[in-house]
Amino acid sequence: MDNISSSVVLEVLKNALEGIADGMAITVVRTSRSSVVRNGLDFSTALLNADGKLIGQGMCQPIHLGGMEPALRSILDKYQGNISPGDILINNDPYEGGSHLPDIFQYKPVFVGETLMGFCCAMTHHTDIGGRVAGGNSSDSTEIYQEGLRIPPLKLYDQGSPNEALMRVIEKAVRVPDKVMGDLLGQVAAMEYGAEQYLQLVKNYGRETLLHYQNQLLEYTESLMRKTIRTMPDGQWQFTDYIDDDGFSNTKIAIVVSLSKKDDQIVVNFEGTSSQCTGAIQPVFATTQGMVYSAVRNVVAALGVDIPNTSGYFNPIKVLAPEGTFVNPNLPAPVAARNLGCIRVHQAVMGAFAQMLPERIYACSGGAEYLCTLSGYDRTVIPWQAWVQIEASNEFGSGGYPWRDGIDGESAGSTNIANIPSEIMEVDNPVMIEQYGMVSDMEGAGKYRGCVGMVRAYKILEDNVMVQIRSDRAKSSSYGLFGGQSPGNTQIVIERGSTTEVKESKFIDNLNTGDRLIAVLPGGGGWGLPYERDIDLVLNDVRLGKLSFERAETVYGVAIKQSGLEFWVDEQLTNENRRSICNDYLSDSCREKQA
Repeated sequence: MDNISSSVVLEVLKNALEGIADGMAITVVRTSRSSVVRNGLDFSTALLNADGKLIGQGMCQPIHLGGMEPALRSILDKYQGNISPGDILINNDPYEGGSHLPDIFQYKPVFVGETLMGFCCAMTHHTDIGGRVAGGNSSDSTEIYQEGLRIPPLKLYDQGSPNEALMRVIEKAVRVPDKVMGDLLGQVAAMEYGAEQYLQLVKNYGRETLLHYQNQLLEYTESLMRKTIRTMPDGQWQFTDYIDDDGFSNTKIAIVVSLSKKDDQIVVNFEGTSSQCTGAIQPVFATTQGMVYSAVRNVVAALGVDIPNTSGYFNPIKVLAPEGTFVNPNLPAPVAARNLGCIRVHQAVMGAFAQMLPERIYACSGGAEYLCTLSGYDRTVIPWQAWVQIEASNEFGSGGYPWRDGIDGESAGSTNIANIPSEIMEVDNPVMIEQYGMVSDMEGAGKYRGCVGMVRAYKILEDNVMVQIRSDRAKSSSYGLFGGQSPGNTQIVIERGSTTEVKESKFIDNLNTGDRLIAVLPGGGGWGLPYERDIDLVLNDVRLGKLSFERAETVYGVAIKQSGLEFWVDEQLTNENRRSICNDYLSDSCREKQA
């Protein structure tokens, strides 16, 4: 084929592979039983080639982009030469390529005759995986052995026959076997769909032609990535972001990023990052790599380049991290609550890129890396029936961009996870959601403000309910850029009757009927100086309740009056306010602008 027709074939194949992965994702949603999968969308699907290289991932979770290959690599190391049609391979061990124990990776090999063409992958976050506390996400575990069932590379199905022993072990290890086993089989159904659709591609293209163009797609992705990297300036940039604590000590955890770019290669070095911590909020190194890949992909998208979802774009990126650090812990470090560390790694890498490309990168995304797990038992039946509710996506949104405000109430940065609707939680579990909405005055102020904050308030409807909270940003809030401010800090309280207790950001507690849990979660960082914000944008935020009159005037300098339903700006007082705020910055360039 000539170059033009080859390019067309590659584009069609890219979309076909990603489309199969999306079809697998839809199958997961339709067949799963848990709300964390069905509504929260905490899963990913993909296709990999026979060498274990990613060749297509759909619109699932960026956090999983780098995770498919390491988990499969461990499987191939064990079963190379012993993989057959009808097999389904399984792995969740973070120290054998997994991410954390609730994430169970499944792979189905696809054969044409005796030729292994590749693998379908479905990875799902399961509601429970056993361990000392329900949900498998506790921040206060101190070793991985407390966190639940570790499944090394094994066969869940062997030539079409289910591994009944392993199935029984999983079923007996978890508190909610109906949900876990249902979701496990939902993964199987998704991969069955993926294999069927992939074999249709083989029929359409022919075996050798398809393999040829799959390799071409990997090479094209790498070439496009290198070409894009060459457009970035050469140099070195540093950035540090922080985690408040690990729940055991008050010591801040530093995520130190040194970003180097030369020609068509990017190196991200975490030298100087804090040591691995006692608690479970740290990611294993393979997950850290995945977060770096995700951040670089965001940057490339900000440059207007659409990179295919294949591992070809990993090749120009090198990630370095000393062993025994927070981003590369050693066994038996706990990692169940590692998503907090994942997000902070992503934010720190984006902060470094903001120094490289200040007119392209948004300020720090919002939120507290909040995850709430509620669990208990229905004691009206014998034996008691366990229930577990996990929810995590109530506060995500982007920081301010160099040209517009951050997006409110929408996933940003490293995740596409959705919120779980209040009605679903109330139908499934003994809890009432009394409040779920946006919070005023919790944005990071700036010329372009960050997303606003969120609030979630729960009322407990039965006794002996365990609540686990993993959150952060109570001490070190999301960073602003180039004069943009940080938002407010996280506040989580428990109300028991007339008593109100302000909680730490990471805790486990027991609640009873009528008790309330209220989580107020911050927005994103601002971009640029707040007093340079367009006055009409400030006025509109006040109208919508995103800003109070007081914050509009004291932070942005905009004096707003109201009479009934009418709002207007006091222009004289606003000009005086902004001159005063400007002088406070002691900036000659600022004074020149005002003059």
